[in-house]
Amino acid sequence: MSNTRKRISKSVVDKLEPGELVWDSEVRGFGVRCQRKAKKYVLKTRVDGRQRWFTIGEHGSPWTADTARKEALRLLGSKHAGASIDEIRKPRSAQVTMADLCDRFIEDYARQHKKASSVLMDEMNIRNHVLPLLGKKLVTEITRSDIDTFKLAVRNGKTAPRDGRSHGSGHKGGAVVSGGEGVANRCLALLSKMFNLAERWELRPDGSNPVRHIEKYRENKVERYLTKEEFARLASVLEAAEEQKLEDPFVVAAIRLLIFTGARLGEILSLKWEYVDYEGARLLLPDSKTGRKTLYLNSLASEVLTTLPRIDGNPFVIVGKKPGEHLVNLRKPWYRIRKQADIEDVRIHDLRHSFASFAVAEGLSLPVIGKLLGHKKASTTERYAHLADDPIRSANERVAEQLAVSK
Repeated sequence: MSNTRKRISKSVVDKLEPGELVWDSEVRGFGVRCQRKAKKYVLKTRVDGRQRWFTIGEHGSPWTADTARKEALRLLGSKHAGASIDEIRKPRSAQVTMADLCDRFIEDYARQHKKASSVLMDEMNIRNHVLPLLGKKLVTEITRSDIDTFKLAVRNGKTAPRDGRSHGSGHKGGAVVSGGEGVANRCLALLSKMFNLAERWELRPDGSNPVRHIEKYRENKVERYLTKEEFARLASVLEAAEEQKLEDPFVVAAIRLLIFTGARLGEILSLKWEYVDYEGARLLLPDSKTGRKTLYLNSLASEVLTTLPRIDGNPFVIVGKKPGEHLVNLRKPWYRIRKQADIEDVRIHDLRHSFASFAVAEGLSLPVIGKLLGHKKASTTERYAHLADDPIRSANERVAEQLAVSK
């Protein structure tokens, strides 16, 4: 994103390209940024000791460079008069659009309280679904009927990108966002949180959340478990990719660690060397999805780590393209690898499910499996309870074989 300083005028705004941000040379903190299509005036300043972003409005009536600059000065005046963050925003509450609420949600809530991967997912759903359908509406005028219409549109994929994927998300190994019942449910949860915050920020009356009482779609979650034969094919493809240098070695290492540990994708991609406890054969994760967490290393996982090179100046185990950063996207290499292994319906997260299924097959109890996967609640591990039937049936058949002599 370019970041220049000049006097903001109509001609400057008209020339902005997506991703550009220009700061005004006259009013400190006043700027205009160009998103994929919309150009929005913003103000960045410190309030109550914290840096805040205020979205003034989208370029066009009533917001021109001059009117937006005057609004920036009004906001700064309120700040210098000692107004709180809510008091500064309150005078414009009747004019706040859903696009404004989305910006504030990301800057003032999501980035403060959610993990970076979750923020990316929120931004993706906002960009692909919320803004196209609701972005120009006022926060105060959204009704339950609007939300019902929104839910149906997202389910039917009416706001999906043409290629069926989020542009530039780099998230979740290539999450498809073309619509569907699952995506609609995620968007409803996102909107519900946004409207709860809108009430807290006095942008809507208390108890007026329009998402309340909107039924979510019933999802039939299908969990895919790899067989031993499929794991063998996957192992062969990974070995060939490593030996023939068909894939980045850190990509191969990341997939192997996912297979051998049952970890979540984000936990492996963001893994730092300082989290690796070789003596205790474990990974000490300070900030996983469920908080502090310990993952145990078996001999195969330990071997992957001991054979990986450490890159000077980079604290991460799975090194990315940018200096000092970790790998952020496995989508494309995973698609190539799973195709070669003839397991094209397998998602990255299915490797975690498969780890659990093999643990069940070995007769491990659900509490032990929960420990291996780092589950905080026993109910989370219960999803694998049905898999325990298979080893029990096998054991029963072995007993029958022994008893057959008494026939």
